[in-house]
Amino acid sequence: MLEAQKRPVHLYMEANPNPNSLKFVANFMLTDDGVSFDFPDEESAANSPLALELFNFAAIERVFIASNFVTVTKKGDIPWEDIQQHIRDQIKTFLESGKQPISTQFDSDPLFDENDSEVVKKIKGILDEYIRPAVEQDGGAIVFHSFQDGVVKVLLQGACSGCPSSTVTLKSGIENLLTRMLPEVKSVEAEGI
Repeated sequence: MLEAQKRPVHLYMEANPNPNSLKFVANFMLTDDGVSFDFPDEESAANSPLALELFNFAAIERVFIASNFVTVTKKGDIPWEDIQQHIRDQIKTFLESGKQPISTQFDSDPLFDENDSEVVKKIKGILDEYIRPAVEQDGGAIVFHSFQDGVVKVLLQGACSGCPSSTVTLKSGIENLLTRMLPEVKSVEAEGI
């Protein structure tokens, strides 16, 4: 009888501006492009078998999965040197098994809604095209929350959540870009941080 072949999995680790987060990058896509999943605790991870496995490590505080990477945020008092190889091995073993990291399926694109106003469509487009790739480089994501009275509210996820430099990125980068490209936008704020 033939054995099912394991998928070749290559993972490498990347540091990011958040000293408590580490990005584990795979050689293939884990989610649809532009779709991310943020699990701030084990209770929120019901639709992610991979996140549930990672929360078995007592040192893990948050798990974020997007495109081809998993960002893991640890508790502040545990040195990365003590746990990073164990986490990497766990992710690699999980992915080699052929299991899906996320069990959620979408019927339509969760990022765009046909009922959005023209300004909101433009804001989401700018976030998706210009901001998302840069934020993903640092192991996180930015998600549109709302737009009202000239104020864009966004959610910061993954390594961006709790990162010391996220406020500077928000004001210096994201707000400057959106206010320059869209006169309707006056400021940008982060929700929930």
